[in-house]
This record gives sequence, C-alpha cells and structure tokens, in this order.
Amino acid sequence: MTISPTHKPSMLPALSVFATVARTLSFAKAGADLRISSAAVSKTIKQLEAALGARLLNRTTRSVSLTDAGSQLLKVLEPAFASVDSAIDQVRSAYDQPGGELRLNTSHVAYATLIEPHLAEFLRQYPGLNVEITIDNVLSDIVGGGYDAGLRLGHTVQQDMVGVPVGARQQRVVVASPGYLSRHGTPKTPQDLVSHKCIRQRLHTRGPFYEWQFRVDDKNVQINVEGNVVFDEMRAAVNAACDDAGLAYVFKQFAQKELAQGRLTTMLEQYCPAGEPFYLYYPHRTQMPAKLRVFVDYFKDKCS
Repeated sequence: MTISPTHKPSMLPALSVFATVARTLSFAKAGADLRISSAAVSKTIKQLEAALGARLLNRTTRSVSLTDAGSQLLKVLEPAFASVDSAIDQVRSAYDQPGGELRLNTSHVAYATLIEPHLAEFLRQYPGLNVEITIDNVLSDIVGGGYDAGLRLGHTVQQDMVGVPVGARQQRVVVASPGYLSRHGTPKTPQDLVSHKCIRQRLHTRGPFYEWQFRVDDKNVQINVEGNVVFDEMRAAVNAACDDAGLAYVFKQFAQKELAQGRLTTMLEQYCPAGEPFYLYYPHRTQMPAKLRVFVDYFKDKCS
C-alpha cells in the first residue's frame, strides 16, 4: 500500500486513530483511549479509507475486525509508531536525566581557573555524561559550532545568550619575577611601564592586543606598553614572566600559585580596576536539557 508523500503528514493523526481501533477492535474503547467520541473515531476512519481507496475495517453493530488491507497497514504502523514512541521517550529522558554528550567552548584561563579543578569530581558524580571541551581564545558562535554552552568573560558574552556569572571577579594585575625587578627596578605608577619590557598578549592569533588599562585619579588610562615577546595564551605569559622575560598583565587568580611560591610579585594593584566575572552562557533558559542543567548548577555552586 503506497501513500503519496504529500498526504503523509495530514494522514498521521488518522493513522494513529486507526492503529488504536485496530488494537482495541472497538470504536468506543478507541475513543476513550484517545479522549474523543466514538462518532469522531468512525468519521476519521471513513475519511482515511476514502483517502487510501481501501477498506481497512469490517464493522457491524456487534464487532470490528481488520480487512487484509488493514492488517497489512497495521504491520507497518506498529513498528513505526513504536520507533516514534521510543524517540519521544529519549527526548524526554534527555530533559529529565543527565546523559549523552555535553559540548563546551571556553578560553584556557576560564578552563584552568573554574572547570579544571572540579571536572574530575563532576564526572564521578555524573558518570552517564561525556564532556567534550574545546579550548581556544576565539569568541566562538556556540550555536553554530554545535556547543551546549560557553565560558567567557562577561563583556564578550553575546547579548542574545543567557549568561550566568561563575566565580569571583577576575582582576588583572601586573606581575614580574624577583629576578627581573632586581635588575630593572619596580614601576611605581602605570606610566613607568613604558620604560620596561612588557610581555604582551593577543586575544587570538593576529588579533588585537590586550589593553593594559588602569584607574588613575578616577579616570581610565590605557598604557601602550612595548616588549619583544607576544603570546596569545595567558599561561605562556605567566611562565615567561617567571623566567625573567618582563612584566605581564594577567588575572591575579590565574597566577595565584606562582605568587604563593614567590616566583612572581604583583605591583600597581592600587591602579588596577575591578574586573569582571566569567560567565557560563547558553542559548535557552527554558526546556534546558538535564545534562546542561546539572553542569550549570554544579559549577555555580563550586565556583561561588
């Protein structure tokens, strides 16, 4: 039995009614299951038979039975509707139980500061999840890239995203190694930076330089620093500063270990403006999949 493709979508409700009648062999019971009247069931079956040009059911005042055509159609419909029911259950399960693949896009700083310290515990708590993390310094289109969520500084989050702040404000500070400072001296004001070797950073390859911004006399001041080394990743800048290569302008929390070990020293903190927090962002607030919901809740709690 062949149904024209142009008719298939409009026939689906009628086919569902037919399958229910075929299962119950009763118009009244089918109507009760479907919450419609038996008259509406009978009308739907007649319209379906007219559209197909075949009689599907034999019915009398006392009984209902399948014709050969009806039996043939039911053999096809039963596994098809079972597949549809299974697909619906899987979709509902994805929104109720965390599982499947969770794809994230983040910068290295955000990953190292907020995700990496807690990732192993998160995976132990949700073993049904597979987490794929892309780390780059490019502000990616998470929807176009097929990501469930991204993690970036607040000012880079796209306006049409839902953004949830995680972690403390990320304050940038100037750092240098004791060895560098002993040879070149310690800058006392932001303007002193122009006479020092500064380790510069780009947002991404061939992208703009990070601005060295300070707050002087209640005004924002940008210092155009110079230096002979440029990175597009903050970890490399921190390591280079530890190796006496010059001054670096980095997130204080990101360099916390090196500061605690005495490998780096901060300076000009009184001139460094308050920073922004990182934001976990995603495209939808309603009907959030369980895998994303547990990730957001977990890291909000861990990083608060």
